[in-house]
Amino acid sequence: MLSPVSPRVPLSPGLSPEEPPVASPVLRSCSVPVPSPLSPVQAWVGSLRHPQDTLRGLADLHPDVFAVTPRLDILHTVATWQKNFRRISYARVRTRAEVRGGGRKPWRQKGSGRARHGSVRSPLWRGGGIAHGPRGPTSYFYMVPMRVRVLGLKVALSVKLMQDELHVVESLELPSSDPQELLELARARRWGHSVLLVDTNEFPENISAAAEGLKSITLIPALGLNVHSLLKHQTLVLTLDAVAFLEQRLLWHDSRYSPLVPFSLPHRDLPGAA
Repeated sequence: MLSPVSPRVPLSPGLSPEEPPVASPVLRSCSVPVPSPLSPVQAWVGSLRHPQDTLRGLADLHPDVFAVTPRLDILHTVATWQKNFRRISYARVRTRAEVRGGGRKPWRQKGSGRARHGSVRSPLWRGGGIAHGPRGPTSYFYMVPMRVRVLGLKVALSVKLMQDELHVVESLELPSSDPQELLELARARRWGHSVLLVDTNEFPENISAAAEGLKSITLIPALGLNVHSLLKHQTLVLTLDAVAFLEQRLLWHDSRYSPLVPFSLPHRDLPGAA
């Protein structure tokens, strides 16, 4: 009886059959334990110091944040809420009581052969008041449940990773503050026409000065990351600190207690709270 033959694995160029391939180092592991049925997803960790310095190692990403099931309905719900919850309509029209003139009856009630009217400022007349028109300012404020907002951010992050539009870097340190060098770096990395850079700490001086006059590159703190900004930009760049911050904050909502006080008040069990 013949023994089973193992399939041949193609070798990387420059490696002999006797030399085993070297595994890429894992620079970061998940800050929150991963449940046993799941396994972390991985992304390459690069650096902004040099255009070719893109494969320094791997970073483990939590599957409950960066590998959830895509939900277009959740993305639409959260994006529509972000668009409308601060919207205020100032449209306002004048009623017949606010239009100037029209105090007397235009003609007598009977005998003229014309329709009966009591004022030329009636909504039936040209130049008269408006009936049932907008009487602004009108607020379109409403709230979406917290679990839906959190799930929307998780779905947006997962979709960016699935579409190869999420990149992880060690830090946002740049060797120069020249905006043209930052554009050349984004072009060399093929980041597309718009880039969103996210970090937890204060942004370095060089990248702040380089991105100040650029319309295609935006800096945003991890605390302010939202679905609208993720969908608006083509490429998302996260630092290792931002990845840890997002995992800790988003996974906290999966195990927190039900709120006993309004969300506007501080929670003591919030990560990072005193």
